[in-house]
Parts: sequence; structure tokens; C-alpha cells
Amino acid sequence: MKLHSIYTSGTTGAPMRSVDSITAIAGRGLEGDRYFDAKKKPGQQVTLIEKEAVDALGRDYGQALGVGDARRNLITEGVALNHLVGREFTIGDVRLKGVRLCEPCTHLQNLTGVKVLPGLVHRGGLRAEILTGGVLKPGQEVKP
Repeated sequence: MKLHSIYTSGTTGAPMRSVDSITAIAGRGLEGDRYFDAKKKPGQQVTLIEKEAVDALGRDYGQALGVGDARRNLITEGVALNHLVGREFTIGDVRLKGVRLCEPCTHLQNLTGVKVLPGLVHRGGLRAEILTGGVLKPGQEVKP
């Protein structure tokens, strides 16, 4: 159960870019991300998706999508994110709380040109809040 990769975008709709590390700030979000200080959108400080869900979209539905194209910040591997709704968990030293599922939407489908809705329903990821900040890096362990 680990953090596979990290993606961020400075503005809504701009391409996501992979980063080697990012600072998570409690109550605010990921430094430099489009949802940093998103006071109008509570519970949206950080988004996560399972690498396995993105892989299954291509394998089971024939809709190839890169993990960064899923427009989620944190890509996990070996973690059942749906089970973290309403629960606290850590990634490295960063403590988060799962708020709600992050279902796929037509906006994602329009941006990517990939038919994501059927394959990512209830597998589109998790919206979370940052309770204790720190630095996130790929390879860190995710602990429920």
C-alpha cells in the first residue's frame, strides 16, 4: 500500500504535471495545486485514485487513460480508497481524512476524450482533507 505518483495543475482544465514531491498544508491543500485554499469547495483539498482503477479502465473497457490524465493528485497502489470514506489515514507523515468518493464526470471525459464514466463509476477516487501537513513523495506507505 503506497503512493505511486503525484500530479498537480495550477489551474482548472490545465494539463496535470507529475512532480517528485509536494507540500501538503493542513486545512488548505497541496501547495501550487488548483484546489489550494478552495474554500468554496470543502473536502476537495486533495484527490486520490487507485492505479488499479485506471489500469482496469483500459483492460476491461478498452479506454486507455494515463494515471496523470485521471486528474487526481495522488495515485495510490494497493489501497482500497472507497474504504477510506469517513476515515483517517496517513501517507508518510501526512494525516488525511477521506471525505467522499470522487465520481467521474463529463468534464473529465471532455478533457481527455476518453469514455471514463462506465469504467470509473464508484472507482473514480476519493476526495480528502489534510489534517496534518508535510511532504508527500512517491513510494511512501499509505496506512489506514
